Amino acid sequence: MATIEITLSDQLALLARSAGLLTGENIERQLRQQLAGLSAPAPPPGNTEPDRMASQRQALARLIALAQGDSDQSRRAADFLLAWWNAGACGSFDLTALWAVDPGTAADMVLVLAYIASTRQYPDALGYEDEFLRIVQAWRPELT
Repeated sequence: MATIEITLSDQLALLARSAGLLTGENIERQLRQQLAGLSAPAPPPGNTEPDRMASQRQALARLIALAQGDSDQSRRAADFLLAWWNAGACGSFDLTALWAVDPGTAADMVLVLAYIASTRQYPDALGYEDEFLRIVQAWRPELT
């Protein structure tokens, strides 16, 4: 690890110390932040907001397709999606259910959660009403 020496004029150092700004911890934290910014890799090509939204919509399509199946993974995907549709009527989603799905499904759920947070809309407002109605019919028939 390289050592960096910072020299300040006596008056500036005295002022900084009296204000509580010049501590070894503060200096180290600021230098680490600056160095991390310098060495941070550039975002990969195609890592734009439209690309992220497209990835999130693809993840949603995969979860919708999975939720229309009849496996344990399908039930967990349906529970996740229906918590977005109407948590009050359809039930909430237990986050520990992420432990019981395969890594790809868990990753899709995380992407869809980011999609939900960014769109701030219910699935029917985003054009998924028919798909969600089919999931409700399959997994919550008492609600139809």
